[in-house]
Amino acid sequence: MNLINKMLAAQAAVLALWAVNVQAATNDEIAARIKPVGEVCVQGQECKGIEPVAAAAGGGAKTPDSIIAGHCGACHTAGVLGAPKIGDSADWKKRASEQGGLDGLLAKAISGVNAMPPKGTCADCSDDELKATIKKMSGL
Repeated sequence: MNLINKMLAAQAAVLALWAVNVQAATNDEIAARIKPVGEVCVQGQECKGIEPVAAAAGGGAKTPDSIIAGHCGACHTAGVLGAPKIGDSADWKKRASEQGGLDGLLAKAISGVNAMPPKGTCADCSDDELKATIKKMSGL
């Protein structure tokens, strides 16, 4: 019986030391561990922390190159799910002739086609910006 008490006492001591160690974390350490990974921003309202993201995105300037890099290149560089590859002018010309030219391609880009969502995930791109991007990717 004495041996069992010693074994239980040893386990209780280990558990007590662990509990003390866990409680030794400061409030700042706990807050850092459980902080949210992101924030929701509502258009038209101030959103803290968005400045570095906007600066990394080019400060709002939308050139065909920045749109391709941020929205189109992921699929159109490799031809994911049948997307026409950037610079494959034969494929782009074929699609343009089937869709009614550059304006037809633009209409499909705006509404979305197959796996591509409307505006290819660039919801705040203007039609003119999209058209310039299509011209850049297709060579038309």
